[in-house]
Amino acid sequence: MNAFTLNRRAIMLTAVAGASSVFVPGPGGSGRAMAQTAPSPSGNAGHYRFRVGAIGATVLSDGVIGGPPRVYASDAPEVELQEALRRAFLPSDHMTLNLNTLLIEAGGRRILLEAGAGTTMGPNGGRIFENLAAIGLGPADIDAIVVSHTHPDHVGNLRTADGGKAFPRALVFAPKADWDFFVRTDPDLSYMPVAEDFRVRFAAAIKSSLEPVRNDVELYEAGAEIVPGLTTIAAAGHTPGMATFLVHSGDDQLLLTADLAYHPVVNVDRPWLPGPDRDKDTALASRRRIFDMAATDGIPVLGFHFPFPGLGRMLKTDGGYAWVPANWQF
Repeated sequence: MNAFTLNRRAIMLTAVAGASSVFVPGPGGSGRAMAQTAPSPSGNAGHYRFRVGAIGATVLSDGVIGGPPRVYASDAPEVELQEALRRAFLPSDHMTLNLNTLLIEAGGRRILLEAGAGTTMGPNGGRIFENLAAIGLGPADIDAIVVSHTHPDHVGNLRTADGGKAFPRALVFAPKADWDFFVRTDPDLSYMPVAEDFRVRFAAAIKSSLEPVRNDVELYEAGAEIVPGLTTIAAAGHTPGMATFLVHSGDDQLLLTADLAYHPVVNVDRPWLPGPDRDKDTALASRRRIFDMAATDGIPVLGFHFPFPGLGRMLKTDGGYAWVPANWQF
């Protein structure tokens, strides 16, 4: 047993107790984060500030979406799924997924990682604009938006209600393989474990959300460095071209895992497969490769759908992985 292979029971007890040493690195690789928060117009804070070396970073919530737990744990035995939800004090019939976008400020540019859902997947998205306002910014202050893949919950905010560009100055970067599959063709979504009418709306939402940027989108191949300090990592399987993101400055790093996992209770602490993965075998290989990298190298992680603000660590256990949320930093 090496330093990164720990007993699951010990990990879960540690998570409950709150491991004080776990958080995102701050200036100079100190392993400490600097965070600030303030009330959002709707009540609780919807933004969370910290640093990755010299890069300023702010998690901006776009709200929440969700659905039946079975959708996100497609191969889970029903009894085990219900027990896992019960032990985590989660509802048995609905799983809430957060929408954690990340704003980074690097090289004099403000870059948004993921655009968020807007209202494409329910009425509880679209909060990113009020959370931008809470930190003194507006849509016109964003220079670039990089999306990991083109599902509606990652691109929905790109379009205004009247069909215009919601972020008027931003250059949008999207993975080429996703653009080819979802935008340039009529995609076959029969693999998704949802009703047919949902699939039809899902596909339409992708095209309508991306319509305002069709003529000036920058398509990238996973593995490309978008700007200094932001590198994409291939993570195909969930979609043909999904990428994860590595934000890096000096000795500090932050790994954004996109949709490798929906909720840590069912896709990290348990190894169950997300139903929306188009190619489940390829997605599983990507998940293991990137989770292993995060655990082995001790890289802090931001989960797009994890409970806000989505920051923590991935640890290797005797049976797979465990998620340890970061302590809140004031």
